[in-house]
Amino acid sequence: MADTLSALRSLMASHSPPLHALVVPSEDYHQSEYVSGRDKRRQFVSGFTGSAGLALITKDEALLWTDGRYFLQAEQQLSDQWKLMRMAEDPAVDIWMADNLPKDAAIGVDPWCISIDTAQRWERAFAKNQQKLVQTTKNLVDEVWTNRPPAEINAVTVQPLKFAGRSVTDKLKDLRKKLVQEHARGIIFTTLDEVAWLYNIRGNDVAYCPVVHAFAIVTSNSAFIYLDTRKLSIEVKTHLEENGIEIKEYTSVSFDVALLATDELDSVSTGTLAEVSKESAKIPSETHKSVNGKHQAGENSSNFIWADPGSCCFALYSKLNPDTVLLQQSPLALPKALKNPVELDGLRKAHIRDGAAVVQYLVWLDKKMQEIYGASGYFLEENSVKKEKHLKPLKLTEVTVSDKLEEFRASKEHFRGLSFPTISSVGPNAAIIHYSPQADTCAELDPDKIYLFDSGAQYLDGTTDITRTVHFGRPSDHEKSCYTAVLKGHIALGNAKFPNGTNGHTLDILARIPLWNYGLDYRHGTGHGIGSYLNVHEGPQLISFRIRNVPLQSSMTVTDEPGYYEDGEFGIRLENVLIVKEADTKFNFGDKGYLSFEHITWAPYQTKLIDLNLLNPEEINWLNSYHSKCRDILAPYLDEAENAWLKKATQPVAV
Repeated sequence: MADTLSALRSLMASHSPPLHALVVPSEDYHQSEYVSGRDKRRQFVSGFTGSAGLALITKDEALLWTDGRYFLQAEQQLSDQWKLMRMAEDPAVDIWMADNLPKDAAIGVDPWCISIDTAQRWERAFAKNQQKLVQTTKNLVDEVWTNRPPAEINAVTVQPLKFAGRSVTDKLKDLRKKLVQEHARGIIFTTLDEVAWLYNIRGNDVAYCPVVHAFAIVTSNSAFIYLDTRKLSIEVKTHLEENGIEIKEYTSVSFDVALLATDELDSVSTGTLAEVSKESAKIPSETHKSVNGKHQAGENSSNFIWADPGSCCFALYSKLNPDTVLLQQSPLALPKALKNPVELDGLRKAHIRDGAAVVQYLVWLDKKMQEIYGASGYFLEENSVKKEKHLKPLKLTEVTVSDKLEEFRASKEHFRGLSFPTISSVGPNAAIIHYSPQADTCAELDPDKIYLFDSGAQYLDGTTDITRTVHFGRPSDHEKSCYTAVLKGHIALGNAKFPNGTNGHTLDILARIPLWNYGLDYRHGTGHGIGSYLNVHEGPQLISFRIRNVPLQSSMTVTDEPGYYEDGEFGIRLENVLIVKEADTKFNFGDKGYLSFEHITWAPYQTKLIDLNLLNPEEINWLNSYHSKCRDILAPYLDEAENAWLKKATQPVAV
């Protein structure tokens, strides 16, 4: 690590101009949350493996910013050469740079790895001290990363209409209508799941995310995809070409964006697309746009180039005339989030199969914990019988048990892999919110400690994400009260009814109030959208203490996952995936229409961990009803012994 920092500082000093600081973001050229091995530059320079964070290297310091999910993990992984900067507690990186770097400082960054929004925000912060953001022509980390993983050639696949639910033709038609509405003659897509969703393709370029490293440009008359063409089979080429999509090499996107800026790119025009454009022209504009960061009313020209400032990289933006750039959220974000009936049906089915795998796992784990460790098990609350180490035929570790969970999932129809690295954590490790166990360092399971597993899978018909927390010995009264507070918040959010127009920030408090009553809380959001055989984290909707003014709408997905984490002791989290649906209410104040949630995750909550005296009658009724549905829905997917276990796990409770 010391050699890496030294080598980078040497490159910074020899750079023209010399750099006072170098920013190393977590993101790749597409601003992805999860990135491929060769794009983990921030992890390479810092040793911190979390998915979110930013490294800053100066002549004398090395600092890493990350959010509350990763504070404990970063403390453990960062060497003495690094200083941890806690987001929301310490100054933001742009403020820190503006205040701590010299006047006229040059701050280097690879413009492909930073969004327009971020770059412009930093430039504003730097202006007061005449500091400047320098776009490096090469990524300096790549220059010193001698064993950087090579680029992989992973096959692209077509997502069939029976799973996608909507054709590429229909999606492009709707998109071009939006271009006309916003007086834009073209749009650049850099976000991997948006390219995959728009063109009904999937890939394997990023672990856990079925996406392809690709850019897309769509104009009134043309559509382009930029990717390594070696990944394309005849079938995929045919699929793209039949949908009027011109295939180009990944590296040519920069040149084509420059052509787009001068209106020289539109080389393809068909009668069908012209008709779409003609039809779309009838739609009046009802929105305002942000051009070069300034809000303007729509004009009667179609000269704007649309780029999402939160996801489009600064490198491509720099090829455009800033006066004609429409900086506005991608028009695909909301349609992708609003699942069509086929996608909703697929998600429900995928979660049923996934729930069966989780129950099979719990049955297996319960049996093994009793056999190997003398645990009282999932149902009984007795102290564990300690077995002598030398008598144990084998041991269970956080990694070996999560591998077994993956085995159960892999046996299910349409399984294509996990949707994120399984968080399999026992005792103190469960307090690390995004803990990632490693085979050589992970903990052995302990029947006297809480075990938390947060996991999910990719199926052709849907993406899953579930968290359950269990104890195979005798939980303490404190652990029970904490678990019950988390469960109460989980139920309160899942049972919410709210008017159309409500955003997730408004609902976040529902999951926290039972914890706040004890003076407890958690440092992560409460819910995120989930993809349809796409990314496990999907926007634009969010349920969080962070304000994002995106109203929840019927047919969106969102998770419900409050938690509580006691550093050095234990962690608790409960998570279900929900579908937003129209609510049946007695009244309809303001004629707004009301919404509620449909649970589509099916796995029991451990009643042994619940202090039933803390639940009110409505919560007990909900728990019993949910457990009854679990039994009925999962029964066809389980054998006789598994069904017997599930029946016992879902027996009705009463105070």
